[in-house]
Amino acid sequence: MGLVISRTKPEDAREILELQKLAYQSEAAIYQDYTIPPLTQTLPEIEAEMQNQVFLKAMADGHIVGSVRAYQQQETCYIGRLIVHPAYQNRGLGRELMGEIEKSFPQARRFELFTGHRSERNLYLYEKLGYQRISRETVSEKLTLIFLEKRGFANSHLPNPESSDDAKN
Repeated sequence: MGLVISRTKPEDAREILELQKLAYQSEAAIYQDYTIPPLTQTLPEIEAEMQNQVFLKAMADGHIVGSVRAYQQQETCYIGRLIVHPAYQNRGLGRELMGEIEKSFPQARRFELFTGHRSERNLYLYEKLGYQRISRETVSEKLTLIFLEKRGFANSHLPNPESSDDAKN
Protein backbone atom coordinates (compact mmCIF):
# COMPACT_ATOMS: atom_id res chain seq x y z
CA MET A 1 0.00 0.00 0.00
CA GLY A 2 3.01 2.33 0.46
CA LEU A 3 1.64 4.37 3.35
CA VAL A 4 3.52 7.03 5.26
CA ILE A 5 2.14 8.33 8.57
CA SER A 6 3.38 11.71 9.77
CA ARG A 7 2.29 14.91 11.49
CA THR A 8 0.14 17.25 9.48
CA LYS A 9 1.07 20.72 8.31
CA PRO A 10 -1.31 23.71 8.37
CA GLU A 11 -1.77 23.44 4.61
CA ASP A 12 -3.22 19.91 5.08
CA ALA A 13 -6.34 21.27 6.79
CA ARG A 14 -8.51 21.53 3.66
CA GLU A 15 -7.69 18.01 2.44
CA ILE A 16 -8.28 16.53 5.91
CA LEU A 17 -11.63 18.30 6.14
CA GLU A 18 -12.66 16.98 2.71
CA LEU A 19 -11.61 13.46 3.70
CA GLN A 20 -13.44 13.79 7.02
CA LYS A 21 -16.66 14.77 5.25
CA LEU A 22 -16.31 11.81 2.87
CA ALA A 23 -15.41 9.28 5.57
CA TYR A 24 -18.22 10.33 7.92
CA GLN A 25 -20.96 9.84 5.30
CA SER A 26 -21.30 6.23 6.44
CA GLU A 27 -21.67 7.31 10.08
CA ALA A 28 -24.30 9.88 9.11
CA ALA A 29 -26.21 7.16 7.24
CA ILE A 30 -26.16 4.84 10.27
CA TYR A 31 -27.76 7.53 12.43
CA GLN A 32 -29.82 9.13 9.63
CA ASP A 33 -28.34 12.48 10.62
CA TYR A 34 -26.26 14.49 8.16
CA THR A 35 -25.76 17.33 10.64
CA ILE A 36 -23.23 15.48 12.80
CA PRO A 37 -20.23 17.67 13.80
CA PRO A 38 -17.70 15.96 11.48
CA LEU A 39 -19.91 16.90 8.51
CA THR A 40 -20.63 20.46 9.60
CA GLN A 41 -17.12 21.39 10.75
CA THR A 42 -15.67 24.35 8.86
CA LEU A 43 -12.16 25.00 7.59
CA PRO A 44 -11.49 27.74 10.20
CA GLU A 45 -12.63 25.33 12.94
CA ILE A 46 -10.28 22.55 11.85
CA GLU A 47 -7.43 25.06 11.42
CA ALA A 48 -8.01 26.20 15.01
CA GLU A 49 -7.99 22.57 16.23
CA MET A 50 -4.69 22.02 14.46
CA GLN A 51 -3.16 24.75 16.65
CA ASN A 52 -4.01 22.88 19.88
CA GLN A 53 -3.97 19.21 18.95
CA VAL A 54 -1.65 16.66 17.41
CA PHE A 55 -2.94 15.70 13.96
CA LEU A 56 -1.49 12.75 12.09
CA LYS A 57 -2.06 11.95 8.44
CA ALA A 58 -1.59 8.81 6.37
CA MET A 59 -0.36 9.48 2.84
CA ALA A 60 -0.68 7.15 -0.14
CA ASP A 61 -0.02 8.09 -3.76
CA GLY A 62 0.37 11.76 -2.84
CA HIS A 63 -3.01 12.01 -1.11
CA ILE A 64 -4.15 12.01 2.51
CA VAL A 65 -6.09 8.77 3.00
CA GLY A 66 -6.37 8.78 6.77
CA SER A 67 -6.05 11.01 9.81
CA VAL A 68 -6.49 11.08 13.56
CA ARG A 69 -6.17 13.85 16.15
CA ALA A 70 -5.59 14.00 19.89
CA TYR A 71 -4.63 16.21 22.78
CA GLN A 72 -3.53 15.60 26.34
CA GLN A 73 -5.14 17.15 29.39
CA GLN A 74 -3.44 16.27 32.67
CA GLU A 75 -2.81 12.50 32.48
CA THR A 76 -5.43 11.69 29.83
CA CYS A 77 -4.99 11.74 26.07
CA TYR A 78 -8.27 12.39 24.26
CA ILE A 79 -8.35 10.85 20.79
CA GLY A 80 -10.80 12.08 18.19
CA ARG A 81 -11.95 11.67 14.64
CA LEU A 82 -10.13 8.65 13.33
CA ILE A 83 -10.85 8.94 9.61
CA VAL A 84 -9.94 6.57 6.79
CA HIS A 85 -10.84 7.00 3.13
CA PRO A 86 -13.54 4.43 2.22
CA ALA A 87 -11.24 2.84 -0.40
CA TYR A 88 -8.62 2.20 2.32
CA GLN A 89 -10.90 0.85 5.04
CA ASN A 90 -10.48 -2.69 6.40
CA ARG A 91 -6.75 -2.74 5.54
CA GLY A 92 -5.33 -1.99 8.99
CA LEU A 93 -4.85 1.75 8.44
CA GLY A 94 -7.12 2.71 11.36
CA ARG A 95 -5.12 0.41 13.64
CA GLU A 96 -1.84 1.93 12.42
CA LEU A 97 -3.07 5.49 12.96
CA MET A 98 -4.30 4.63 16.45
CA GLY A 99 -0.93 3.09 17.33
CA GLU A 100 0.94 6.16 16.08
CA ILE A 101 -1.28 8.66 17.88
CA GLU A 102 -0.90 6.71 21.14
CA LYS A 103 2.90 6.74 20.70
CA SER A 104 2.71 10.53 20.27
CA PHE A 105 1.64 10.81 23.93
CA PRO A 106 4.14 8.68 25.91
CA GLN A 107 3.34 10.48 29.18
CA ALA A 108 -0.39 9.71 29.02
CA ARG A 109 -1.59 7.40 31.78
CA ARG A 110 -4.82 6.74 29.92
CA PHE A 111 -6.39 7.25 26.51
CA GLU A 112 -10.05 8.10 26.05
CA LEU A 113 -12.28 8.27 22.99
CA PHE A 114 -15.92 7.92 22.08
CA THR A 115 -18.09 6.67 19.25
CA GLY A 116 -21.76 6.19 18.58
CA HIS A 117 -23.63 3.17 19.93
CA ARG A 118 -24.54 1.92 16.44
CA SER A 119 -21.00 2.26 15.10
CA GLU A 120 -20.24 -1.43 15.46
CA ARG A 121 -17.13 -1.40 13.26
CA ASN A 122 -15.62 1.39 15.37
CA LEU A 123 -16.46 -0.36 18.64
CA TYR A 124 -14.96 -3.61 17.31
CA LEU A 125 -11.71 -1.86 16.31
CA TYR A 126 -11.31 0.04 19.57
CA GLU A 127 -12.01 -3.02 21.71
CA LYS A 128 -9.58 -5.06 19.61
CA LEU A 129 -6.98 -2.37 20.37
CA GLY A 130 -7.51 -2.79 24.12
CA TYR A 131 -10.07 -0.08 24.82
CA GLN A 132 -12.81 -0.85 27.32
CA ARG A 133 -16.24 0.72 27.58
CA ILE A 134 -16.50 3.02 30.59
CA SER A 135 -19.68 5.06 30.15
CA ARG A 136 -22.58 6.07 27.93
CA GLU A 137 -24.09 9.49 27.25
CA THR A 138 -27.46 9.87 25.55
CA VAL A 139 -27.29 12.74 23.07
CA SER A 140 -30.66 12.26 21.36
CA GLU A 141 -33.23 9.59 20.56
CA LYS A 142 -30.99 8.50 17.70
CA LEU A 143 -27.58 8.73 19.35
CA THR A 144 -25.90 7.46 22.49
CA LEU A 145 -22.16 7.99 22.79
CA ILE A 146 -20.06 5.12 24.10
CA PHE A 147 -16.91 6.28 25.92
CA LEU A 148 -13.92 3.93 25.97
CA GLU A 149 -10.56 4.06 27.71
CA LYS A 150 -7.21 2.31 27.60
CA ARG A 151 -4.34 2.46 30.06
CA GLY A 152 -1.41 4.46 28.72
CA PHE A 153 2.29 3.74 28.32
CA ALA A 154 3.08 5.82 31.41
CA ASN A 155 1.45 3.01 33.42
CA SER A 156 3.87 0.39 32.12
CA HIS A 157 6.38 1.10 34.90
CA LEU A 158 3.78 0.49 37.63
CA PRO A 159 3.96 -2.88 39.38
CA ASN A 160 1.33 -5.43 38.43
CA PRO A 161 -0.78 -5.98 41.57
CA GLU A 162 -1.38 -9.61 40.62
CA SER A 163 2.35 -10.32 40.60
CA SER A 164 3.19 -8.62 43.90
CA ASP A 165 4.12 -10.63 46.97
CA ASP A 166 0.93 -9.48 48.71
CA ALA A 167 -1.22 -10.92 45.95
CA LYS A 168 0.42 -14.33 46.35
CA ASN A 169 -0.42 -14.61 50.06
